[in-house]
Amino acid sequence: MGAGVLGFDPGLLQAIADRVRTPAYVYSTNLIRAQYHALDDALHGIRHRICYSVKANGNLGVLRVLKQLGAGADIVSVGELRRARMAGFDPDGIVFSGVGKTAAEIEEAVRSGVGFINIESTSELATLTTVATDLKLPARVGIRVNPDVAIESHPYTKTGEKTAKFGIPFDEVVTVAQRIAAEPRLVLRGLAMHIGSQITDVTPYHRGAIRLVELVTALRASGINTLEALDVGGGLGVRYHNEKAPSPKAFAEAVVPVVGAAGLGLLCEPGRYLVANAGVLLTRVLYRKHAGGKEYVIVDAGMSDFVRPSHYNAHHEIIPLRDGKRPEEVVNVVGPICETGDFLALDRKLVAVGPGDVLAVLGTGAYGFVMSSTYNQRPRPPEVIVDGDRYYVARQRETLDDLLRGETAEPTTWYKA
Repeated sequence: MGAGVLGFDPGLLQAIADRVRTPAYVYSTNLIRAQYHALDDALHGIRHRICYSVKANGNLGVLRVLKQLGAGADIVSVGELRRARMAGFDPDGIVFSGVGKTAAEIEEAVRSGVGFINIESTSELATLTTVATDLKLPARVGIRVNPDVAIESHPYTKTGEKTAKFGIPFDEVVTVAQRIAAEPRLVLRGLAMHIGSQITDVTPYHRGAIRLVELVTALRASGINTLEALDVGGGLGVRYHNEKAPSPKAFAEAVVPVVGAAGLGLLCEPGRYLVANAGVLLTRVLYRKHAGGKEYVIVDAGMSDFVRPSHYNAHHEIIPLRDGKRPEEVVNVVGPICETGDFLALDRKLVAVGPGDVLAVLGTGAYGFVMSSTYNQRPRPPEVIVDGDRYYVARQRETLDDLLRGETAEPTTWYKA
């Protein structure tokens, strides 16, 4: 197997598996940089900022690479805010979205000087107004618009349709913007949308951008002239198996002319596009088993380490690091978790492997470790950063002691209602 198959040197991956042990996530800085530059170059025709979606992969080593490239950060929690700040992101380049920001989270965002606090309800606007007034600090605001634009994707990742929980309804945006303009501590800097994740057709971006520009025209007509940028959000799709992933050029052609005609800058929020195929999950075969007419390959990584196959029925290619000249067979690749839904692949054609062989699960750089858990009291895996022919452990493997930290079997303090 050549290095080009994985984007990694298989020998280096084997060395990592032997030294760090499995399961382990491994990320390539070279692949992240290549994806970033491809998108950045495609958007050269407009003032823009690529705000990396931290929820896709919040590892500090990954964030550091993207910060050095000039990215901003798209966040949805105060935990992600602190990660972005720790990685050195400029607060002005941080976009804070999410339907359920608490008052404490909003306060920290205002104190930090976050560039865009994207409000998603009138109730949230009231909270933001109170916080900014009490702090006597300015708050730079965006309105996340629900553009009522449909996409083809998994139902769980559609966020821009009328019935979604996200954003301000399109027909309420002008009224909300006028409320913001009337508040002395608030400044409306932009409009935003997010239509979903793993988007493989750029047409919905085009339709959504047109909808945002319609609102820009209405806001300007009402006397609001503080807008600086449009945030055309929604995750560019990637190729995991047989998907047709859109090119950065196609994305740019869909949105740049529309936003540019409005005389505004462009923000976009890729996550998966930048890191998914820059990551692999290494897992070692523990056992083989034949049952019910099926061949099972039992590995040491399960749904607690990587939930996408189980949760989304997602297909991820699996390749042995040492394939040799062995026949192929159809197997179920399953993990150690006590759930029937604990699998990495079902009825998958795979080169024959046995105990001790290391497998690379591809395309796991996004929504991998960040969605992992300690279910069945299994420590979460480490994360490893590869740069050229070097690597380092960016997150240590959790220990059994880590799982018990903060707990006690005996009460230390009793409370009464």
